[in-house]
Amino acid sequence: MNTPAHLLIGAAVMGKKGNRAVIWAAMAGALAPDLSLYLLAGGSLYLLGISPRVVFDELYFSDSWQTVFAVDNSFLLWGAMLAFALWRQMPLVVAFAGAGLIHLCLDFPLHHDDGRAHFWPLSDWVYESPYSYWDRGHGAHLIGPVEGALSAAAAVRLWLWRPGLLIATTAAILLMAELWITWIWIFVFSQ
Repeated sequence: MNTPAHLLIGAAVMGKKGNRAVIWAAMAGALAPDLSLYLLAGGSLYLLGISPRVVFDELYFSDSWQTVFAVDNSFLLWGAMLAFALWRQMPLVVAFAGAGLIHLCLDFPLHHDDGRAHFWPLSDWVYESPYSYWDRGHGAHLIGPVEGALSAAAAVRLWLWRPGLLIATTAAILLMAELWITWIWIFVFSQ
């Protein structure tokens, strides 16, 4: 899934009406599994001047980058964090870890040839789904509208909570970004 969808869905599922800190914690948790990609790709593209082809066709699939992705996309690590937070009754960490786990559960079936080793450190196995959230050749034209609808429903849920201007505006910006990204994947890159 696209990152804005993860943030909206994570906040809507793991956030709590009337508790802005928990909503922000859920958004942070939903972002965390993608953060390393943004840092690695952004640093490579904008600081080191490496071409997008090298970044996304070579570096993305390199052992070093895949190791980083395995750590921050591990069901085992996120599950352990959630279990600990539930045991210790830490609502912010429950929201953070729960949203991170939701992110992984949504990504797992939607990465065709660019998945992650979700069972690290026990296994380096990467599931190659027949579906992709971005590749039209693997159903993105069908998945994209569903992702957009789920994102819109999540944004509406957040707005109905009346979380304050900052969170409401953030949800609106994320929804616009999600719909824009979905449109680009479906109608621009897939033709």
